[in-house]
Amino acid sequence: MRRTNLMGAVLLAAMAGPAAAQAPASGFRAEFLGTMASIESKMMQLADAIPAAKQDWRPTGARSTCEVFMHVAMDKYLFGGPLGLKAPAALQGPNADKCPADKAQAKAHMKTAFTAFNDAVKALPDAAADDPITIFGMKTTKRGLLLMTAEHAGEHLGQTIAYARVNNITPPWSK
Repeated sequence: MRRTNLMGAVLLAAMAGPAAAQAPASGFRAEFLGTMASIESKMMQLADAIPAAKQDWRPTGARSTCEVFMHVAMDKYLFGGPLGLKAPAALQGPNADKCPADKAQAKAHMKTAFTAFNDAVKALPDAAADDPITIFGMKTTKRGLLLMTAEHAGEHLGQTIAYARVNNITPPWSK
């Protein structure tokens, strides 16, 4: 009986696939992941707080609220390319930032993208931080890529906060 339980446990572990990398407890990647967790939390709260009727709102010549959410999802894969991420089909091509019919789908795309990017950062060895990469025609390092990613995500968080406030929606964390 004991051997059967052990074999079953081994089989289940094999079926589960490789374990996700552990989040670092300290250091640059830990600090980055903490920053991204804060940005992700606020973006998700805004996605919940902004009603479906306001998802199409946009300032003249800019992305709509929903398009910003879709762009945030796409960005995680674009910035994650040098870390081995590949965008799912729904977030590829010229219309990838167009809004799905259901507001919940845009939020789900963001959540999946944040998770995928964060998992790639967790799997990145500390020793690889200074590996050179080229992204958007710029030479940087993987550490530089993380800084760019945080800055860009923060920019879109601020944009979405402004969109909410213009529409008389108070961000939930500041009530």
